[in-house]
Amino acid sequence: MNRIEKKFEELRQKREKAFVAYITAGHPSPDYFEDIMLALDEAGVDIVEVGIPFSDPVGDGPVIQEASYRSLQCGTNPTKVLNWVSNIRKKTEIPILLFTYFNPILAQGIPSFLKTSAQSGADGILCVDLPVEEAGTYKLEAEKNGLATVFLIAPNTPEERIKLITQKSSGFVYYVSRLGVTGEKDTIANDLAISVDRIKKYTQLPVLVGFGISRPEHATFVATVSDGVIVGSAFVRDLNEHAGSSQWTTHFIQYVKSLVDATKKVKVSTE
Repeated sequence: MNRIEKKFEELRQKREKAFVAYITAGHPSPDYFEDIMLALDEAGVDIVEVGIPFSDPVGDGPVIQEASYRSLQCGTNPTKVLNWVSNIRKKTEIPILLFTYFNPILAQGIPSFLKTSAQSGADGILCVDLPVEEAGTYKLEAEKNGLATVFLIAPNTPEERIKLITQKSSGFVYYVSRLGVTGEKDTIANDLAISVDRIKKYTQLPVLVGFGISRPEHATFVATVSDGVIVGSAFVRDLNEHAGSSQWTTHFIQYVKSLVDATKKVKVSTE
């Protein structure tokens, strides 16, 4: 088992729901990466999605698009991100899921990228724009290197495709709670329980929910109907607002912890 799989085994034993945090590597500047990762670990985050910035992040909303742009302007590239991951491995064992578009993988070559990712200390890959039907080589190379492969399922994904996606997934399944791009919302879809149950017909993997979650009450609701919570844009926005302040770390940890605690108060049923 890699770190992601071990984490879910640990959570099962504790009857806890999972909390996953997304960050854009190199945002608000490369100097922040290590401190952000350690802050997330301190706040009790279970898994970190480390976003590799890309010039055309079509699946992301304005907040993460801007973070990617700023990171790229600072000279961030996939090689640097993997070096940062390798360095942070000396200080924390927090599971790391790389979030990327397919172009950076293709540019380096699928076998090379996945081997280097594993060697750097990454535990899985979420390639947001790679259709599962075209992921044969990717899946094979990921398995060869012990990397979990996380795929997205949307509200309008048909049953047959849900079955195929869950067959190709490992680590966990990422359910997108609404159509559209990433970003914070005031409300969360109230049919989540039905959607999650629809996925669970085809897999024993944990089903985690992301997109739009920014408040503790959101996290508690989502944790009630799923196996865990994924938060991204809200944390990127918070870093935008407070980076540069001498107290940014304290504030960031408090904000992250409020969402982690709201998730963790929902216990897994023993029934």
